[in-house]
Amino acid sequence: MTTRRQFLTTAGIGGAATLAAPAIVKAQAPIKWRFQTYAGAALGEHVTKPMVDYVNNAANGEMEIELFYADQIVPTGELFQALQRGTIDAVHSDDDSMASPTPLRQFGGYFPFATKHILDVPVLFNQYGLADIWSSEYEKVGVKWLSAAGQDPCNFNTKKEIKSLSDLEGLKLYSFPTAGRFLAKFGVVPVSIPYEDAEVAVQTGELDGMAWSGITEDYTVGWADVTDYFLTNNISGAWIGSWFVNEQKWADLPEHLKQLVMAATEAGHTYRNQWYWGGEARLRAKGDKLELRTVPAEEWAEVENAAKDFWTEVAEEGEIHEKIVGIFREYNSVINQAGPPYTNG
Repeated sequence: MTTRRQFLTTAGIGGAATLAAPAIVKAQAPIKWRFQTYAGAALGEHVTKPMVDYVNNAANGEMEIELFYADQIVPTGELFQALQRGTIDAVHSDDDSMASPTPLRQFGGYFPFATKHILDVPVLFNQYGLADIWSSEYEKVGVKWLSAAGQDPCNFNTKKEIKSLSDLEGLKLYSFPTAGRFLAKFGVVPVSIPYEDAEVAVQTGELDGMAWSGITEDYTVGWADVTDYFLTNNISGAWIGSWFVNEQKWADLPEHLKQLVMAATEAGHTYRNQWYWGGEARLRAKGDKLELRTVPAEEWAEVENAAKDFWTEVAEEGEIHEKIVGIFREYNSVINQAGPPYTNG
């Protein structure tokens, strides 16, 4: 027989069990990054957005990256400072354009004749030691360097024909800081303006053209619509650009999401490799907006020889400069001996 005390005790337990609220599991809020690229929207669609889309699609709601294009949060020249203080969480840029406060600054972007083709860049970083140098130098200034990759060559698209070196004299060209410094030796007037203003600057006569990209970008961003000629000679075979993250943001990221970001970055590199390589060939062969021009090889050799002197000047600026220039010299010695397709002959 159940006593009154036993009944009340049992009822109390049952009642408590019945009235207890079910456990609620709260989904953790996603980690959010603000990411700015050096590229405008039309170009950024191909050079940066594939990486961002990869992360957002594969992160299972754990991470969200919001992409901003050139100058949308801060001017490109302030990207490093914004990244360092956390205004921006991640950046895709070259060291030169973002005014990197490291000895690496002038080697990002287009260092004259350091590369001949897009794949030279990952080889230089992964096989010749540049990755270790970049990682170490950015660690000193509190920024996490992730990876570098190549993009298009640095050719010229202009309103005026360039058929000899003398045609460079007085040309006002939008270019990268270091490339502009080098081209000034041949009478070029380098002009620094916001990326998105370059097209209008050609239309108004403020610029005669650009020494900024290959022909793929000229068509993609609209520059082929405002210029008439494309010079097949280049001063660099591939742009050197990198991916950076605010140091604390990277440290806070769980290991599996770090691996996802790196996988996405490499996937983005692979996409750009084929997009540029195929685009350069197709638009030179079939593009109908820009007429091709070429300075004779024997005359262009003067520009290539000037680059050797430029390398020597830069190498004298410091220990890291000397080390990087030494790597460029070593690699170019190898490919110059290798013959086609590494060189033109």
